[in-house]
Amino acid sequence: MYIEILICAVIIFFLCEYTNLVSTKRFINDNKDVLLKLKEADYDFLLKARYGEEVNINDMFEKRIRNAMIALGIGLVVVIANFSYITLIVVLIASGVVFKFQYLDLKSYRQKHMHEIDVQLPYYLKNLEILIQHYTVPVAIGKSIETAPPIFKEGLQKLIDSINAGDSSIEPYMQFARDYPVRDSMRMMRLLYRLGLGRQERKHEQLMTFSKTISNLQQKARETKYKERLEKMESKTMMMLVSTGIGVMILLIISIFMTMNSF
Repeated sequence: MYIEILICAVIIFFLCEYTNLVSTKRFINDNKDVLLKLKEADYDFLLKARYGEEVNINDMFEKRIRNAMIALGIGLVVVIANFSYITLIVVLIASGVVFKFQYLDLKSYRQKHMHEIDVQLPYYLKNLEILIQHYTVPVAIGKSIETAPPIFKEGLQKLIDSINAGDSSIEPYMQFARDYPVRDSMRMMRLLYRLGLGRQERKHEQLMTFSKTISNLQQKARETKYKERLEKMESKTMMMLVSTGIGVMILLIISIFMTMNSF
C-alpha cells in the first residue's frame, strides 16, 4: 500500500513540476539569499577544482537543493502513516545527507588529488623561476598561467587580479597558499612575495634562495614518487605471495583428500 502511495506522490510531483504548478526552481530563486547561507565556504573552489572553470556553480548548487527537497518530500510520504517527531528528525537528517553528499564527494576527490597537486607545485614553481629571471614577479606569474597545471589556473588568476587591482600586500600570495594548502606552499608564497619586493641588485641573491628551495621540493616530490612506486611493488608482491600460498594450500588439501580416498 505504501509503495503505491509513494509512486502516486512521485508521479503527481513530477506532473506538477512539468506543468509549472509547482516549481522548485522558482522556490529556490525566491529564497536564494537564504539558501546561499547553506553553501559551504570552499564549495566554489572544490567544484572548479574537479570540473574546471567552465562549470556552472549556481546550477550545481540548485541541483543539490532540489535533490534535498525531493528527498524530504519522498521521506514525508513514506513516514506519513507513522508520523512522529522521531520520524521527522530521521527524514530531515536523510535530506541533509542528500544535500551534503555532493560536497562530501568533492572533499573526498580533493583529498585524493591533493597529493597530485603537491607533486605538481614544485615543477610549476621551477618554470616560474625561469620566467622571473626575465620579468618582474607579477608579470612572470601572469605569463605562467597559460602553461600552468589546470588545477592552479583559477588561483593564479585570482592572485594576478588582486595585484592588478592595487593590492601590494602579501595577502594575495597567502590566499593562493590557503587555496592550495600543500607542502611548503605558505613558505614558497612568502619567498615569492619577498622576491617581488626585492631590489634589482638583490634579485639574483633572492632568486638563488628561491631556486634552492624549489630544488628541495622537487627532491621531496621525487622521493615521494619513489616511495609510492616501492609500496605499490611491495603490495603486488605480497598479493602474489598470498595468492601463491592459497593455491599451494588448495592443491595440498586436494592431494590429501585424493590420497585418503585411494585407501
